[in-house]
Formats: sequence, structure tokens, C-alpha cells
Amino acid sequence: MVRMTVLANALRSINDAQRRGQRQVLIRPCSKVIVWFLTVMMKHGSIGKFESIDDRRAEIIVVNLTGRLNKCGGISSRSDMQLKDPEKWQNSLLPSRQLGFIVLTTSVGIMNHEEAR
Repeated sequence: MVRMTVLANALRSINDAQRRGQRQVLIRPCSKVIVWFLTVMMKHGSIGKFESIDDRRAEIIVVNLTGRLNKCGGISSRSDMQLKDPEKWQNSLLPSRQLGFIVLTTSVGIMNHEEAR
């Protein structure tokens, strides 16, 4: 069976492992988008360091969890966001103005909503 949303599956496994109280989680399959997303999460302190391990079948990412993550997930229906309306998306997706980040995919790369301004 083909996995359509690899990033959403990776974020779901991180979220489930955090709820269970685990310190590490294995993510398979590995992709560049997942690695870029994890670097943004690591930069904000949501997760610890991660490393990718090649086991000759598929690459595995081992993520160290810090316990600071409340919830993470992917929006499966991708929609275009214009530069003038990030506040609308912040109000609809985040619980408050000071809490949380929206990670966006742009032509420059993957960044959070504050860097995209």
C-alpha cells in the first residue's frame, strides 16, 4: 500500500510516542521534507537531536523527544496561503498568539510562519 502523506504519518508517530512518554521514536520511511521539518522543530526546541540510519532497505530516522511537545500534525488538504493573510491562518489553527508555530512550505524552503513574513 502506498503512503500518501508521509509527513503526516511521521508527525502522528512523534505525537503518539510523546503521549506514551517514550524518549525516542523511529520514523520510516525517510524523506527530505521530513528532515527539513524536523530541523525546524529542533530549532524551536520541540524535539531533541535526530539522526538518520541507513539499514540497506530504507532510511530510518531516530528522533530524541524532550517532552516539550503538546501536539503536532499535518494538514492533509494542502491549500495556498497568500503573504497578506497569515493572521487568518494563525487564528484558525493555533490556540493562541504566543503558543505554537505553523510550518510552511515555500519556494525558498520550509520555515515557520514568523520567518515567512
